[in-house]
Amino acid sequence: MLKKGWIYIAIGVLAIAGILLLEYNKPKQVNWFPSFVSHHKIPYGTYVLNDLMEKKFPVQQVHVPPFEFLIRNDSIKGTYFFVNETVNFEEAELNALLDWADRGNTLFIASDSFEERLMDTLHLEQTNLYNNGQLKPAFFYELVNANLGKKAISFEKDYYTSYFDKLDTLQTIVLGQVYEQADSTRAISKNVNVIQQTFGQGKIILSSFPKAFTNYFILKDDNREYTAGLLSYLDVNGQVYMDNFHKSGKSFYTSPMYLFLNTKELKWAYYLALIGALIYVIFEGKRKQRAIPVVTPLKNQTLAFTRTIADMYYENGEQDLITKHKIAYFLEYIRTRLHMPTTERNDEFLRTLALRSNNSIEDIRELFGLIDKLETKNGITNTELENLNHKIEAFKAKIDGK
Repeated sequence: MLKKGWIYIAIGVLAIAGILLLEYNKPKQVNWFPSFVSHHKIPYGTYVLNDLMEKKFPVQQVHVPPFEFLIRNDSIKGTYFFVNETVNFEEAELNALLDWADRGNTLFIASDSFEERLMDTLHLEQTNLYNNGQLKPAFFYELVNANLGKKAISFEKDYYTSYFDKLDTLQTIVLGQVYEQADSTRAISKNVNVIQQTFGQGKIILSSFPKAFTNYFILKDDNREYTAGLLSYLDVNGQVYMDNFHKSGKSFYTSPMYLFLNTKELKWAYYLALIGALIYVIFEGKRKQRAIPVVTPLKNQTLAFTRTIADMYYENGEQDLITKHKIAYFLEYIRTRLHMPTTERNDEFLRTLALRSNNSIEDIRELFGLIDKLETKNGITNTELENLNHKIEAFKAKIDGK
């Protein structure tokens, strides 16, 4: 039997080792989370964008809220660049950015959606464009300026995209458009998704396609031409402030476990250590644990003591004293169990006692008749004492439903 048990253990260990080996060699899943963080190399990070920007523009990475940054650096000039899945500003923050743009600077925001306050200020409205029921969605993006390339770039990772459906034509310059694949029954309808507006002495550029600045988009085919066309509207000689505060992903990780869980080898070393510790606890702990002694609880000797005293009274012929105590304990039982006074034992008391104790009125009269008789009698016999005890026990049994 022992040998057979070791065979089962060996099979289990080999099975676990095989599972771990398969998991270790399994291809790492692609993280498609839209983080837009500058140092993330995942598909929807912006590592490539920031690397290119630092080569072409004088770039400063900003890790604090825009309001705080502009208050500390009130005299700075250039372009404030925001890119994220959704960029939401506080009211004071938005006002500070608009005032900064009004003084001759450029505010560039790439986001799926924009705040209502900003849209009202620029007299814009936005809506969504959904794919035409195709199994493989595809949207086409192109720049309006022919000098930047007229080729449309396709993107097949979204089931919908947003665009500006209403705009102030006197103040707005259209920079980019988006449209979906048209079928034979209808013509292509192009929608505005990148605009530029003059704002005071400066300008504001809005793009509703932030994924154009992600690693996946820039590195795929010739998509970089589209992204470069959008960046061409920035001043090459002007300072560019890259926002790192309004991001969906974490810019840095505070947990020390991130190093282990983000590195494949260290992650599996950590898991193996946990599994080994668990196996050690199960097998070694079970084998070395001392036996817990069984402690016999103390017996309740109250009943035995009571029986001893009762036998002593009975053998010494103290039937009168036993009867007196028996009656006194019975009356105390009625007072505590049935909550009835026993000072007056009249007909009303007997009827109430019969109702509360589940006994018949005849049995109650017979019991208390015997009690009245024995309370006034001297020289009680064993038969009378046994009869009294039998009737009292029968009375209690009916109270307990027996």
